[in-house]
Amino acid sequence: MSAPSVPSVSTVPSAPAAPAEDRPAEAVTLPLGELHGSLADPLLDAMTFLNEVTTRYPQAVSFAPGRPYEGFFEPEDVPVYLDAYLDHLAASGLDRDAIRTTLFQYGPTKGIINDLVARTLAHDENLTVAPEALVLTVGAQEGMLLALRALCAGPQDVLLVSSPCYVGVTGAARLLDLTTVPVPEGPDGGPDPAAVRAAAREVRAAGRRPRALYVVPDFANPSGTSMPVPARARLLAAAAEEDLLVIEDNPYGFFARDAGERPGERPTLKALDRHRRVVYLGSFAKTCFPGARLGYVVADQEVLGPGGRRTLLADELARLKSMTTVNTPALSQAVIGGMLLTHDCRLRAANAPATAHYAAVMDVLLAELDRCFPAAERERLGLSWNVPEGGFFAVLTVAFAADDAAMERCAREFGVLWTPMTPFYPAGGGEHRLRLSISSLTPARVAAGVARLADFIRTETARGAAG
Repeated sequence: MSAPSVPSVSTVPSAPAAPAEDRPAEAVTLPLGELHGSLADPLLDAMTFLNEVTTRYPQAVSFAPGRPYEGFFEPEDVPVYLDAYLDHLAASGLDRDAIRTTLFQYGPTKGIINDLVARTLAHDENLTVAPEALVLTVGAQEGMLLALRALCAGPQDVLLVSSPCYVGVTGAARLLDLTTVPVPEGPDGGPDPAAVRAAAREVRAAGRRPRALYVVPDFANPSGTSMPVPARARLLAAAAEEDLLVIEDNPYGFFARDAGERPGERPTLKALDRHRRVVYLGSFAKTCFPGARLGYVVADQEVLGPGGRRTLLADELARLKSMTTVNTPALSQAVIGGMLLTHDCRLRAANAPATAHYAAVMDVLLAELDRCFPAAERERLGLSWNVPEGGFFAVLTVAFAADDAAMERCAREFGVLWTPMTPFYPAGGGEHRLRLSISSLTPARVAAGVARLADFIRTETARGAAG
């Protein structure tokens, strides 16, 4: 029997065209100009670029990140701290079901370890804080967002910021469409009180309200400067005179180079505050570990509502938080709570080895800079640097443009990374300044890095002079 005939391709009937509604549509393209304006702001790219460069040059000595030194972290400590907190809950009278709920379920928006944080602040900062005046946050960055959103009611409200300034707060303000006005640092460090008054009055003269001042009084990021105690009192007086709230951020306050410094010797603005003018931002990223992503806000200001209802600002921040992260993860709080309990809620004592390490590494940085650049050469190169009293950061002023391109040349040709300072100046500036962070390095790596950096600075200065 012969095989059945098979029609040629040309005689096979064409499939009917799909209805228009069933045809694949082109993928949606979103014009950047139709998204929020902050996404086109170079400020949001600054840290991303830095991370990418660090990844591209993994062998470079990196003075770029402000991350803590990992030599004090041990993975097996995490379950120990968690067990310490679970034991604490059991000792406080909670049964197994209540402990399960505390650990596994959504929890109170303001937090579950507020009492332990309050005890720690009393021991370490001489701060008397009611647990209900605390909000535990997903890192200090969330605390900034909540505080700015609550305090700045509309477009007429303006945030004053110390300049240079941590990009996290200016970035948060940009996300919220808030206007920032820079206040230059004074000769002693921190925002100059006279400049604060002048900035506030200029804003008011323009028909807007200067609402708050953001400041990092201790070993600031990026400048490394600290405010002398008398200057802190003058700043609070200026804030009162201009009816400003003060947002104090204190991630580095423990890390003084003076090993003999005691609690209260360098009081926070909040500790000096007698009129509840200061909203205090804290973080456990440097004093415990950043992986927990745990911070807090002390917001003990009274809020007067309709019908005479009185609450704390912390209660209002919690209402905002309920529409963002809902509540801070209980597991993170439990581990940090166990760490606080393990150290009797005294983190200054617990951080003594880390404080000594950072002080020693900063000493090496400053000594190596002095050794590599004698005074005469320093003057010839147009080079200078500050001498921080503690913290993670120092700043160099150079004769060439310390921009992203220069940093990448330094990484590629000399094997060392640093951070350009321009993103830290809200109104422009810092073009000839670079930040060095010692926090993640050993003394030996710092010494090697400074030697490479010295070669780069000499080469780059000569290149600029020749061009």
